[in-house]
Amino acid sequence: MAQLKERPKPFLLPDYCKGCGRCISACAKHCISFDKEIDAATGFVPVVIDLEACNACGLCMDACPEPYGLRETPQDVDFELQDPAKLFGSKKARPEPKAIPNTLIPLPKTEPLVIKGNYASALGALLAGCRHVFGYPITPSTEGAELMAKLLPKLDGTFLQAVSEVATVNHMYGSGGAGYPCMTFTSSPGFSLMLEGVSYMIGAEVPGVFVNVMRGGPGLGNIAPEQSDVKLCCRGLGHGNTHAITLMPSTPQEMLDLTMLAFELTFKYRSPVVLLGDGYLGQMTGKVNLPSAMIKPGIPTWAVNGDPDHRGNLISSIYLSEHDLEMHNIYLNDKYRQMEENETRSESFMAEDAEVLIVATNTPARASKGAVQDLRRQGIKAGLFRPITVWPFPVNQLMKDLAHVKHMVVVEASNGQLEDEIRLALSKAGVTKLPSMTHVRHFGGMLPQQTEVLAHVKAIMAKEVR
Repeated sequence: MAQLKERPKPFLLPDYCKGCGRCISACAKHCISFDKEIDAATGFVPVVIDLEACNACGLCMDACPEPYGLRETPQDVDFELQDPAKLFGSKKARPEPKAIPNTLIPLPKTEPLVIKGNYASALGALLAGCRHVFGYPITPSTEGAELMAKLLPKLDGTFLQAVSEVATVNHMYGSGGAGYPCMTFTSSPGFSLMLEGVSYMIGAEVPGVFVNVMRGGPGLGNIAPEQSDVKLCCRGLGHGNTHAITLMPSTPQEMLDLTMLAFELTFKYRSPVVLLGDGYLGQMTGKVNLPSAMIKPGIPTWAVNGDPDHRGNLISSIYLSEHDLEMHNIYLNDKYRQMEENETRSESFMAEDAEVLIVATNTPARASKGAVQDLRRQGIKAGLFRPITVWPFPVNQLMKDLAHVKHMVVVEASNGQLEDEIRLALSKAGVTKLPSMTHVRHFGGMLPQQTEVLAHVKAIMAKEVR
């Protein structure tokens, strides 16, 4: 009668244990636990094995994701002097990652909703497939997070109120790195705290959507609306060579539509996308139509998802070699050029023959549109140019509207942050002869009014007649 071969028990080299704990969950005999000290060589807390009750089932070795983690115990070997590759053999080839595509789910036709801009953005995220939301309450964006906290548990999703905005962006790094659509609602001071993490996400090519409902500053300022973060989003997204597509809605409907677009773009380019609204827009109630379909997200090829198909993936933003980091920045620059070529968006209103072109975004664009209509009724050829992406700036679209323009009026709730982007974009595009450029500005939560824009343009035209 053949003698049964004794099954091997597990053996662990602590230097190769990453402390994931999968073997602990797999062991039915509770033979494995975490050590009490950090391993000095790795910085992780490895596991320890008690073989007394081990029945050599092998489940712990199957669960271990590390190629030199838990393995069968070799015989008569001085482990300290051995190369793991010689001890256990060469690493097994990783499986080729597979993409699980998104699924489009048709929605029944519904009546329009009358909701706040913050709620509209939250619904847009849900329809785009977002089920992971992290955040810290901050006025005037909190309603979006509150609605997500209420709805996500019913949709097998997760809302986590982080301990701070710094923690929030790092939660997003993990969730986005796993390939899951994720987002946060924040406002200006909170977004400032996230910038280091945003830079990490850009460098590591991790997607995530940041809804920043801007308020007055600097410092804590107040909770009233201001377009205070245009400069931050266009020129200051953390350290290094960082850019992110920045969308600026002007209605609750666009809060929904552009949030859905933000999720599409964040995965298209593997880069964060910012939705930049002002405090009034987040609180404003308006009519919102839902789309005809919603998205069930899949898992992209590059995701570090933890499943067998994606086990070999790695996400990191560190390049210790200067040459490697330069090559990575060259790669990012090419990605930015693609964004500039393909993702600029704007809207023009009565601009075809305009002699006075008003440029405005967010809520000030609504007042400016009303002023244009009043001016046209009074025989003044006014038009409106509304950038929807402030980075990349839609300079080619703007240049088309400048054909007949004698005067540009920039209407904004900041001290020239939008105007600076206009001037820089035109300069980089080689436009040397600009129309005269003036502005209507307010700060600290005060928004430009339609009557002010109207009076400003009429004063310009009166001077021209004299």
